[in-house]
Amino acid sequence: MSGKTMDSCVFCKIVKGELKSQKVYEDENVIAFLDINPIHKGHTLVISKKHYDNIYEIPEEELEKLIVVVKKVAIAIKKLGADGVNIVQNNDEAAGQRVFHIHFHVVPRYHGDKIKIDTIEDRTRYKDEAEMRDYAEKIRRFLV
Repeated sequence: MSGKTMDSCVFCKIVKGELKSQKVYEDENVIAFLDINPIHKGHTLVISKKHYDNIYEIPEEELEKLIVVVKKVAIAIKKLGADGVNIVQNNDEAAGQRVFHIHFHVVPRYHGDKIKIDTIEDRTRYKDEAEMRDYAEKIRRFLV
């Protein structure tokens, strides 16, 4: 767990009902609610009711429960009129994680909205096929 305790975690406070949220879904394991700083209206956060800082800590059976709800929310947002959705999940500060309680962003997208989540211009390139193969092998070695 990060330096914060579950008592100071804003998402744990939402789960406990100590902070208001605009819930769009809730079951015994998962809550989905609107982001208070949305990229587009309808931007929804899907969180585990149990506290896990990130993807590294959450047990697979809990992650499965989350992703099922992520899919349901994505379908609902698409039916609401979005042209598509981004599903974003950040881990650690370097990746943009600001709340250290695992959560998925389901972001409505619209043709021509100019959001840069999917920009290709600033991406890194492999120098050749050998370097790409080398990185793939390194990742495979660490897969559990």
